[in-house]
Amino acid sequence: MRILVVEDDPDTAAYVSHGFAEEGHVTEVLPDGRDGLSQAMAEEYDVLIVDRMLPGLDGLSFVHALRAAGHRAPVIFLTALGGVDDRVDGLNAGGDDYLIKPFAFSELLARVNALARRPHLRNAETILKVGDLMMDLVARKVTRAGTVIDVQPREFRLLEVLMRNKGRVLTRTMLLERVWSFHFEPKTSVVETHISRLRSKVDRPFDKELIKTVRCCGYTINDHE
Repeated sequence: MRILVVEDDPDTAAYVSHGFAEEGHVTEVLPDGRDGLSQAMAEEYDVLIVDRMLPGLDGLSFVHALRAAGHRAPVIFLTALGGVDDRVDGLNAGGDDYLIKPFAFSELLARVNALARRPHLRNAETILKVGDLMMDLVARKVTRAGTVIDVQPREFRLLEVLMRNKGRVLTRTMLLERVWSFHFEPKTSVVETHISRLRSKVDRPFDKELIKTVRCCGYTINDHE
């Protein structure tokens, strides 16, 4: 999943970001409410995690503005404001869940996964398919022709990005941004290495190649010959 965290405490932001990265999710962090709102309006995220007390724009105003603009991405308030009235205000503002600091990352992850099981709250699909290849984004399970494929978290994210863009050619730069959150062109073969690993699991044991290299352009996935 792609997650936006709007949190001005650097320790909390780092803790959350690291935890989601270990689970194979891509997390973007912004410390300012106004900047966070602009980012949430401009990009598509599966879940937003928002503090109540933020510089620039407070969390309640953030979510009010987001909902007024028609954005339905699930929002979890993550905040030290834990009174009953605080929780009611957060949910009434348009939040979908409310978690009080201090918190355990395992609980935050469980709440994110619970929101992901509510397809009516999301624009994104929870099951992706390309031919006989299927990815369950909630169960984090990949199968092909009924066979379970064991993929590592970063491989899962790479395959998810490819499958969400079935039939489109994605450049190396696009994959670096969407999978590794690199907004520059590092001198690394990380994309090529992970594509090779995916092919060894997704394509080679089966009769038909799905992941294809488009010469001088990038990579795509489709079930066409």
